[in-house]
Amino acid sequence: MVEIKEVRTRRELSAFVNFPERLYRDNPYYIPPLVFDQMDTLDREHGAARAFCDSALYMAYKDGKPAGRVAAIVNRSANAQWNHEEVRFGWYDFIDDEEVSRALMDKVVEFGRVRGMDTIVGPLGFTDFDPEGMLVAGYDRESTMALIYNHPYCITHLERMGFRKDADWVEYRVFFGETLPGNFERLANIVQQRAGVHLRPLTRKIVRREHYGQKVFNLINECYKDLYNFTVLKDSMADKYLGFYLAVLDLRYLSMVENEQGELVAFGITMPSLAKALRKSRGRLFPFGWWYLLKSMFLRHEEGIEMLLIGVRPDYRNSGINTLLFTDLFRKVHRGGFKWAETNAILEDNQKNRLQWEKFDHECVKRRRSYTQKLQEYDDNKNVK
Repeated sequence: MVEIKEVRTRRELSAFVNFPERLYRDNPYYIPPLVFDQMDTLDREHGAARAFCDSALYMAYKDGKPAGRVAAIVNRSANAQWNHEEVRFGWYDFIDDEEVSRALMDKVVEFGRVRGMDTIVGPLGFTDFDPEGMLVAGYDRESTMALIYNHPYCITHLERMGFRKDADWVEYRVFFGETLPGNFERLANIVQQRAGVHLRPLTRKIVRREHYGQKVFNLINECYKDLYNFTVLKDSMADKYLGFYLAVLDLRYLSMVENEQGELVAFGITMPSLAKALRKSRGRLFPFGWWYLLKSMFLRHEEGIEMLLIGVRPDYRNSGINTLLFTDLFRKVHRGGFKWAETNAILEDNQKNRLQWEKFDHECVKRRRSYTQKLQEYDDNKNVK
């Protein structure tokens, strides 16, 4: 028998956050997220998204044992921006049991229906800073800190419930040789002169004094506002979403491009992979997790570097400024002794973004997907079953 309980206490939230540890314990490709970050994100009273999202968290129990979890989310800002009436599902993990997976989804549908929604979509988070898209290819490749890992059977469960593809993302692993392809270095110099731009090294003092998190946040909104289901966030959210990360990231791996007026016009946010450190620490800072993480970030890097975010202000997109970003990334990769760089998820239909990797030795290592269907269709499919 399956029992669904809504998460209401801090202890229940901890069980929700830590459920994947049980589900993927013996999977060598699963990388746990930072537990404290997940706790903060999912906290309904203090989480950054509470101002514009309605949400509920549910845990499934079968025969008294934890068997699954899901978040139901109505992002009011995104719905208004895109003229949608969508309820999102996220943090959707479960044992290979269709009674469990469907009971959890029933709660998301119910949550959406009572709030007047007509469509369900996911996996998506509160915003695009959260993991999104279910893995549909690349199960035998190591996951990354920022993205979802799931068992292959999850896809079967969703499709049997009547879900269909809404959007796909791909991820590339890029291998840099001893030199950049073609005449990248020369082009980067030309771009700086013609576009009147330059790389701006950051220090902790500059980040604090110039409120650099706000600058990056504003440019993210401007660069990504037209991408699939992106939520344009208010300026007041900047510190909550970027303040912590700019405080702890190794600033040597950030590429910031400014124009002659000192305006930020492009950025590349990368960081050394923390996969092995997170696996050792199981996503926890204590008792020794902090040491594994600091070691990977600042002392002895792992083999790869992760490209978290790259953006170019719309009025600079045809200036060749990406050449400058990639040239700077290449220098950082070689200086740090990294063997590869892995991109974040790139929308399948974002051809311009995908084509920019064609000049490099690269491979597509993962594909992930968001699914959707109308709530009425979900009910009809359930009745047929």
